[in-house]
Amino acid sequence: MLDKTFNVLFLCTGNSARSIMAEALLSTMGHGRFRVFSAGSQPGGTVNPFAVELVKTTGYPSENLRSKSWDEYAADGAPKMDFIITVCDNAAGEVCPIWPGQPISAHWGFEDPAAAQGSDEEKRAVFHKVFKQIMGRVNTFVSLPIAMLEKNAIHHELKKIGASSV
Repeated sequence: MLDKTFNVLFLCTGNSARSIMAEALLSTMGHGRFRVFSAGSQPGGTVNPFAVELVKTTGYPSENLRSKSWDEYAADGAPKMDFIITVCDNAAGEVCPIWPGQPISAHWGFEDPAAAQGSDEEKRAVFHKVFKQIMGRVNTFVSLPIAMLEKNAIHHELKKIGASSV
């Protein structure tokens, strides 16, 4: 169990910003302990350019980023998820596919930076704020002694992270 790599899927509605940034942050901050994916219930088909800018600062390969449907991860042959984390209120309330293996799920709500209005600099500031909030929760998550915890304890900790004010 100590050498296990955990599969994590971040879900949002459009899979263009929050879930994409969470994918990149956990991929880089997890130091190989996690295989990370992101998807949306109604993917827009493109990744927001402000999200791409921030992802590039993590060192995560931006060419790996694409807006995709959560159906990819519910299909036969898809990686079995250990954790499913919704990062927007819309996806948290939607009926999700049945995920094989009963992964632990949690909701970490963040405001939608893609909905920000104003100049590019004002939008960039909202993206930066949300990126830092996601980074804080991911940092807490990667600090958990996951291999030592029972499944219920992990679930409790994930919910606690999502409820924290960042």
